[in-house]
Amino acid sequence: MQMDLSRFELATADEKRQQDRMRESTTFFKDGIRKLKKDKISISCLVVLAIIMIIAFVVPSFYPYDYATTSAGKNSITTNYLAPLQYSPAEQAIIDSGGHVFPHILGTDELGRDYAARVIFGTRISLLVGIIAAAIVVLIGVIYGAVSGYFGGKVDLVMMRIVDIIYSLPDMLVIILLSVSIKDVLTNGPLAGSAVAKLGSGMVSIFVVFGLLYWVGMARLVRGQVLSIKKQEFVLAAQAIGAKPSRIIRKHMLPNCISVIFISAALQIPSAIFTESFLSFLGLGVSIPMPSLGSLAADARSQMIIRPYLLIVP
Repeated sequence: MQMDLSRFELATADEKRQQDRMRESTTFFKDGIRKLKKDKISISCLVVLAIIMIIAFVVPSFYPYDYATTSAGKNSITTNYLAPLQYSPAEQAIIDSGGHVFPHILGTDELGRDYAARVIFGTRISLLVGIIAAAIVVLIGVIYGAVSGYFGGKVDLVMMRIVDIIYSLPDMLVIILLSVSIKDVLTNGPLAGSAVAKLGSGMVSIFVVFGLLYWVGMARLVRGQVLSIKKQEFVLAAQAIGAKPSRIIRKHMLPNCISVIFISAALQIPSAIFTESFLSFLGLGVSIPMPSLGSLAADARSQMIIRPYLLIVP
């Protein structure tokens, strides 16, 4: 039973090179990043998004004007509807006397508030709405869809019928109804004066509706991926060694669904932003004087012909 070493010979250099890997082993995420770096259009879009986010979240920390100070405020000497980079008579007098006044980059609105500050802060609000709403959708949809797809059978049947029922609900009507009903709780109820009340009933209703209704699309996508993945050999191997369903879903299935999750989450962010802008345009979004891109567009309707930049910028 002993091996005869004389019958073997050392491999040549050419034979060894044939066994070399063409490329170093990598993870799914690293491979996706490597492909992303080669896509110039995607990188350009990421740069634009990064610039917008830096302006929205960093610039307000040192920008000399805020979104709420009006011409009647102590720290403002502007007049209503100044053109971009235009100074009011009081500001011009300070400049003539040797003082320094920071210009209004986008002018002022009808109450003498710096419009650039309102656009920047409104962008921050809209981005936060999109990111938080997408996080809610991902959290609920991924868990629901993964559980439904993994267990299958009657569990999947019942869970998917619940999804069908939720699909039939008119989301915009639910948002408007919730906005009206939550308004009383935020103004007269136990939450009056809290940080939640400052967001406004429209914002709270948006988050509630996204948590109740908008996750169903994500759940269906994840369920479909899990149904195909659970037939793979590595899932069977994990089940054979006694791994718990929660570990199989977390460690083996969800990492292989990451591309679908990323794409669906990226689509949810603009959907939430447009929903919030639409409600703010109707007056059901953020509470005054807090701006959002939708409320800024609504306020600029009356000046659309005379000052179109007030509408174009947001």
